[in-house]
Amino acid sequence: MLKNFWYAVEFSDRVTTKPARITVLGQYLAIYRTPKQGRVVVLSDLCVHRGAALSGGTLKDDKIVCPYHGWEYEPDGQCTRIPANLPGRAIPRKARVDSYPVREKYGFVWVFLGDLPEEERPPMPVWPEFDELVENGGKFRAVTGEFMWNANYERILENGCDIAHAPFVHAGRFGNPEMPEVPEYEVQSPDEWSAFATVDLHPPKPSGIWGKFGRLVGNDLKKRPPVTTSAGWMLPNMIKLHVRLPIGDMVIYDTNIPIDETHTLVKWVALRTFFTGKWADKDAINRTMRIFYEDAAVVDKVRPELLPFDLGAELHIKSDMIAVHYRRRRQELAEKGWLLDEEDFITGDVPKRTATVIPSPARRESPELARAWVHKARGEHPSVAAAQMIDPPASTEDDK
Repeated sequence: MLKNFWYAVEFSDRVTTKPARITVLGQYLAIYRTPKQGRVVVLSDLCVHRGAALSGGTLKDDKIVCPYHGWEYEPDGQCTRIPANLPGRAIPRKARVDSYPVREKYGFVWVFLGDLPEEERPPMPVWPEFDELVENGGKFRAVTGEFMWNANYERILENGCDIAHAPFVHAGRFGNPEMPEVPEYEVQSPDEWSAFATVDLHPPKPSGIWGKFGRLVGNDLKKRPPVTTSAGWMLPNMIKLHVRLPIGDMVIYDTNIPIDETHTLVKWVALRTFFTGKWADKDAINRTMRIFYEDAAVVDKVRPELLPFDLGAELHIKSDMIAVHYRRRRQELAEKGWLLDEEDFITGDVPKRTATVIPSPARRESPELARAWVHKARGEHPSVAAAQMIDPPASTEDDK
């Protein structure tokens, strides 16, 4: 999993003045909107005093109040009030939590998970279609949704860019098993943070609402014009699919949020320039969700669950160029130190349990305090582990 990137973690309209918990890169985060200015704040969801979840607390002005002992934290993560303290008693400098940079764009809350200074951070991706939404006088109508996968986000990322799977995983919908060949293509990289593949495909005869407009595209497969399709990845975890249909454009953006190494929450936006009335929204949502269900039936069972780092560990062919391009770029970032490593994991009282803690910019700004913000992992009680050592389970033939 990659750090030092902007992650789109939640739809903006879901963030309110009631604190909530989200999970990204294996780390719990508390998210809320300040009552005064309406600014979104994202903090590590763990009070440094006794480990309570700040997301279970309340807001006092722009501060979040710990539900356990009432410690109050400013949006920058600094604790500014400890109710149990007598008047005049100072608040320890270590009394603070990680606060992460936040922006709102494209209807999402974006959080920078890393400690890079602002001038060194990768840019947020550009989603140009959001400048042309119907409600603003443009041509794109948007619907949104989410989907939970039991799979690693990188496997999902590659699946979203994979052109060759459509005739088999999505046969009859937009994949055509009668024409499974993938045309030659070149990987297009507009910058160092994204890459796309564009090909002409021949989808099967449309059905449902789209089928009613078959006269616009023709029902004879051999006579129908090909559909130009672009699929690609945008670091650290996004997919863009752009299908140029005869009746208009369809664009889908996925932000594949890594919950942990084998669970991914996808929040998606599907935009279209056809059937732009509200009456077609339900069909657009259902069609998009069916795609996810079809993909998940395969990707959730892929082994190994994680992408190998060795390019030679899995077989690649010409149609896999876009995926190979991603794996090479990931290797470059790994060598740069942007993969989560041992410094990002804190061991709990039970050695087998760890918690992820992504350093925030404040840790770099205050090196003397960087390791002082205590975090612990929830785990099995030590007495249980000790009891097992005293009276271990009986061995079996398989153990010998």
